[in-house]
This record gives sequence, structure tokens and C-alpha cells, in this order.
Amino acid sequence: MIKDDAQKLQWELLEAKIGNWIQYMRIAVKLLFTGESEVCDQVFEGVESLRDVIFAEITYESVSLLLSFGESVEKSKRSPEKLFVLLDMYEIMRELNPEINTIFGSKACVEMREAANSLTKRLSQTAQETFGDFEEAVDKDATKTAVMDGTVHPLSSYIINYVKFLFDYQSTLMQLFQEFDSNDPEAQLAALTTRIMTALQSNLDGKSRQYKDPALTQLFLMNNIHYIVRSVRRSEAKDVLGDDWVQIHRRIVQQHANQYKRISWGKSGGPGGGGDSSNSGLSRAAVKERFKTFNMSFEELHQRQSQGTVPDSELRESLKLAVTEVVLPAYRSFFMRFGPMIENGKNPQKYIRYSFEDLEHMLKEFFEGKTWGEQKNR
Repeated sequence: MIKDDAQKLQWELLEAKIGNWIQYMRIAVKLLFTGESEVCDQVFEGVESLRDVIFAEITYESVSLLLSFGESVEKSKRSPEKLFVLLDMYEIMRELNPEINTIFGSKACVEMREAANSLTKRLSQTAQETFGDFEEAVDKDATKTAVMDGTVHPLSSYIINYVKFLFDYQSTLMQLFQEFDSNDPEAQLAALTTRIMTALQSNLDGKSRQYKDPALTQLFLMNNIHYIVRSVRRSEAKDVLGDDWVQIHRRIVQQHANQYKRISWGKSGGPGGGGDSSNSGLSRAAVKERFKTFNMSFEELHQRQSQGTVPDSELRESLKLAVTEVVLPAYRSFFMRFGPMIENGKNPQKYIRYSFEDLEHMLKEFFEGKTWGEQKNR
């Protein structure tokens, strides 16, 4: 395969060929070239200079072919997805380099030896540069993928899965870091992971501003930060980022949940407007107006907010409970005090549209991502 072919192949095909190349490199160095070296030792015993020249001539074409493919991949256009195959290639070259330096240790083989060492260094350098590209891409991702229900954004799941794959290469990454910086490689990995997470959160903050509804903004940020924290806690990234990072971000999730509750329900707890003492002397007409206002406000909020989605079941039930604790006690208090005033008059159903059970049932539909039409047809 000539060098330019690698540039033209589709990524999926190239990835498969890289897997084959890694196997060929291992077989070639550990079996074929080692075997050729032993045969030459036997045939040209005592004539070392001739042995070295013959061995170099026999192996030159095969070595060049294998290394040229590695070089073509290393020089191809960088992308985040290529990082892992670059690390695979770097890993095999680093593993084989001691044997390569031994097998091709003579002066006649210096070109092949240097070419192999050069490829290892360039793979390392390209992997480092790909990290930089990835951080920048996360920070500046401008995809317009809309998540209208405020759920987890595709960017969050992509980045988290990417970071999980990174930790499959933890030992390779730390070796890679040491090639360019003698400082603690674990600290460098922690710094890299933190930068990626910070870039992701910054991007999500920007995406949250696309929502016209501020409550949905808070729901979106709550969902995404919760997803990130939960994923980190279940991965090796937790050991690198630390418990403090997890606790700080759990508090951020709670802050967004509280903000959602305040924005959506802070002024709409019940017809009593939170049950202030000014309710005590309300006239029948004023009570009717309070019920009418609550009905309109609740229906509007129910229509808008129940279309939001909270994919994590535990978080969803916790938020439902928080909203229920805001709405039902205030409604119950006002209803128990002033409901009889309306129930004993004409057309009470015109003003008292919802029983406690009705409200509780409707609140249970929240955060399931249901449309208003689906809710009305239930």
C-alpha cells in the first residue's frame, strides 16, 4: 500500500487497516525480523560486516512499507476520533522499540532504526496536538442540535464517552506526557480531564441560552451537569478529578434544581399566593378571582413545564417531589379555608377546577417529556 492511499480511505476502513497494521508490526518484529536476524547470524557467522549488510538489504523493503503506512496515518488530517488509534500505534511502537533497536542495531541498519524511532516520536507529538484540538473543539462546539425538552445534550454524552475511552489508555497517556514534561503524569492527566470538563460546561452554558424559557434553561443545565457527575462517579475519572470535584458539581446540580423551582413555582404555589396573612379577610369575589388566577397560571405552567424531560429516574422523582411540596400544601391550605365559600355558591366547578388528587396526578406527569396533547388525552 503506497503512502497516499491512507489519505483517501474512509475513516472506518482506515481504522480497520490500522488494527491490521498493529498486528503486522508485532509479528514482523517479534517473529519475522528476529528470525531473519538469527538465520543471518548462522549463515554469516564470523563475517559480521557482511551479515549486517545482507540483513539490511533483506529487511529494508518490508520495514519501509510498514513504517510508511504508520507515517501516512500520522500525517493525515487530525480529528478527535483518531486519537485512540494514534495511541494504539504509539503503544505498539513504544513496546517494540527496544527490540527494533537491538535487531537493527548495526550501522548498516541505522536508517531503519532511526525511522522507527522517529515514527514513535511523531505519533506521540500528533497525539499531544490532537488533545489540544479536542479541547478547543469542545469549547467551541457550535452544533445547533436542539434538545427542546431540556434533556441531556448529545455533546455531553459524546464527551463523557470520549473521556471514558481516554482512561482505558491511562498508562499509555502518562508515558506520553512524560515524553514532553517531566512533571507528575497523574497531575497532567488530572489537569487535562479538568480542562475538558470545564470546556464542556462552558459550552453547555452557551447552549442553555438558546431557550426562551428560563425555567427550561435551568432544567437543561441540571440534567447535563447531573449526567456528567453521575458518569464521572462511575468511571476511573473520579479517582483523577477527586471527591471535591464531585461534591462541588453535585451542589451545582442542586442549585439549578432550586432555580428551576423558584422560577417556575415561586409565585404560583397556590391560589393564596403562598398563604400570606392578607388572605384572612377576602371577599367571595376576591376568592373567586384567586381561584381563577391559579387555574390559569397552573394550566399554563403545566402545559409548558411538563414537556421538559429529566431522564434520570432518581433526579426526576426528587424534582417532582420538590414541586409537589411547593404546590399542594399551599393549594390545600387555601382550599380548606376558602373552598366552602365557593362550593356553597353557584357554579363552584367554574372556579374550583382541581381536587387535591387532580393536582397530584398532573404533577406526577412532569418531566416525562409528554406533549400537551398527550396529557389531555389521558
